[in-house]
Amino acid sequence: MKKGTLSYKKSGVDYDLLDPVKKLAQFEGLKTGNNLKNTAFSEVEDSRGESAYILEMSDCYLAFVVEGLGSKNLIADEMSKITGKTYYDTIGFDTVISIVMDLSTVGAKPLSVLSYWALGDSKWLKDKKRVTSFIQGWKKACNEVGISWGGGETPVLKDIIYPDRIDLAGAAVGIIKPKNRLILGNKLKRGDVIILFESSGIHVNGLTLARKLVEKLPNGFSTKLPSGNLYGEALMIPTKSYTILVEDLLSEEVEIHYMVNITGHGWRKLMRPKKPFSYVLEKVPPVSELFIQKYSALSDKEMYGTFNMGAGFAAYVNPKDSDKVLKISQKHNIKAWVAGRVEKGQKKVVIQPLNILFQEKDLQIR
Repeated sequence: MKKGTLSYKKSGVDYDLLDPVKKLAQFEGLKTGNNLKNTAFSEVEDSRGESAYILEMSDCYLAFVVEGLGSKNLIADEMSKITGKTYYDTIGFDTVISIVMDLSTVGAKPLSVLSYWALGDSKWLKDKKRVTSFIQGWKKACNEVGISWGGGETPVLKDIIYPDRIDLAGAAVGIIKPKNRLILGNKLKRGDVIILFESSGIHVNGLTLARKLVEKLPNGFSTKLPSGNLYGEALMIPTKSYTILVEDLLSEEVEIHYMVNITGHGWRKLMRPKKPFSYVLEKVPPVSELFIQKYSALSDKEMYGTFNMGAGFAAYVNPKDSDKVLKISQKHNIKAWVAGRVEKGQKKVVIQPLNILFQEKDLQIR
């Protein structure tokens, strides 16, 4: 198989088309900020293009996010046919975590989440075991991160969504108090260290490509990995939550200058900060067996530009606090690495051990 014969773009996810639309929406959205005049709120313009949108009040900030699960539930459906298990406890759990983690990146404590479950047909709800498992997984995630589930919307969108499918998303609000906990990268500086935190697996990003890869595997989702685990089950490992870890880091007054949830765009996301720095990675974490590159012929650059590759979250901190971060992470049973540093120069991500370079043009989201 030739290198480059499979890619995220060829599997149907084209950031060259998606990102310009996001930028246009931000540009037009900025023109609506004045609508908040004569209210108790004002927008924080610097939050546009970040993971969460911020409103300022006199004594705190409120952070707002909307996020979707993606296509991980399609893998749950396929694996259920193979093993007879439902897997929807993981689907419910992962949907909440993927929403809430975007709040954490700006220093917000999650308050409430609202659900959006769109069905192709009401008959999807007939499987009581699946529905119950899903709801319990959603509740479990809420309890783990300390967020209230305030209800939501469950539309039936016949002819828009396939009859046997469900599209999962939600919105959440968090609070930043005291106000000095707001993290938007304004204090990021040369010499800051980049600390990566281990992922539990693929999490919820890149699943469209992972599903496409199944076509290349000898036994599809039932292909056994070196450990003996099935490929499909490895994809269903629940997403790791870093919310409580982040709250602990802030409570211990770690000087955090930026945080990134490594989801869409993979490690390209490490240059999300607005400031023009170079982000140089000197150490990469161990790569999970589920990233079976040998079957896909994907280049290292495609892999690290799509998946989390073993690191689900990143924090940019003052070097003096790096040991404290590692110690607190250990307390939460989350492995962490001082992986690199922030340098002066053109905005880019350099992964030195793999000779990978992502330039500013590779991440156009603001």
